[in-house]
Amino acid sequence: MTTTHFGFESVDEQDKARRVRSVFDSVAPKYDVMNDLMSMGLHRAWKAYTVLVANVKEGQQVLDIAGGTGDLALAFAPKVGATGRVVHTDINEAMLREGRNRLIDAGVNLPTLVCDAEHLPFADASFDVVTVAFGLRNMTHKDVALKEMNRVLKPGGKLLVLEFSKVAKPLEKLYDWYSFKVLPKIGKLVANDDVSYQYLAESIRMHPDQEELKTLMQNTGFGHVDYHNMSGGVVALHVGIKC
Repeated sequence: MTTTHFGFESVDEQDKARRVRSVFDSVAPKYDVMNDLMSMGLHRAWKAYTVLVANVKEGQQVLDIAGGTGDLALAFAPKVGATGRVVHTDINEAMLREGRNRLIDAGVNLPTLVCDAEHLPFADASFDVVTVAFGLRNMTHKDVALKEMNRVLKPGGKLLVLEFSKVAKPLEKLYDWYSFKVLPKIGKLVANDDVSYQYLAESIRMHPDQEELKTLMQNTGFGHVDYHNMSGGVVALHVGIKC
């Protein structure tokens, strides 16, 4: 049996996707509310900066992976205009449904697709920009997913990975206290689900840090990779350019 991590727990590799799906089935209805509470609204600034760095132009093709409730897709849609396209995807149908409804409510009509980032159903060199926000850490084979993202990008295309990362050392104790003591209690109070938010806190600790993720992206075909720390390293935006 090949094992991988599910938070701090070691599980059968084949079982991780099912368990991650179960977590997001549970949190989907309260996902946006919880994001605001957990980050004190900072997730909006992190995503706004990601959109700024993406620098999407009219007519471009954009793929939003693990797009969830559609924050990035909604921001990119007016930028690509009538001649471009934003494809909104997620492996979790419940999350994708929340995002699709939100996009429709905003008057935005774009392709919405359930798909696995490790097996993207798109042709080589299809997209100018690929984004994944707070989704990479939940993928079983991050290297496989990154290779797929590279494959579907056009030469010179840009991958943006927004993800929780390693906080600056002076913040570590406070951040651990908040993650493991406060966050599950908020999850229990607001979403009646402390277990899922305990997993989310653990999954952050198991994710590669800034330099490790940079190296992983370089090893999966990105010629130039840089990262930008935000909020003391609570999150980092990695930007990779396809050779």
